[in-house]
Amino acid sequence: MTGVQTCALPILAGDSRGHYFTTAQVNGVSMQFIVDTGASAVTISADNARRARIDYSNAPKGLMQTANGVVAAYRVKINTVTLGGITLNQIDGIVMEGNALGAHGLLGMSFLSRMDMKREGDLMTLTKRF
Repeated sequence: MTGVQTCALPILAGDSRGHYFTTAQVNGVSMQFIVDTGASAVTISADNARRARIDYSNAPKGLMQTANGVVAAYRVKINTVTLGGITLNQIDGIVMEGNALGAHGLLGMSFLSRMDMKREGDLMTLTKRF
């Protein structure tokens, strides 16, 4: 093959409520995510940040209102986020303390804005734009 690089496109199946769940890797560590176009950034728990070796101790801190109340949140840069055959670098992220996220992080617009999202029925295909 001559210089043509192919990668597996992520194809996600929606659940009965239209939510899309997936597994992605943050700095090589697998995590569960909800695809969330309403979230401005990829958002993970403090526990997952530690697993992915993201040091947020000196990151800009703020407060975020969640369904579970107000929690401390830190703005970070995530080295890599990989979904299927797509890897993006230097992604804006948010680390949230406490249990506000539950078991899933949010795959937000800092990742999704660099994708074309195509829906057919309950399937969503993501293609890297840039």
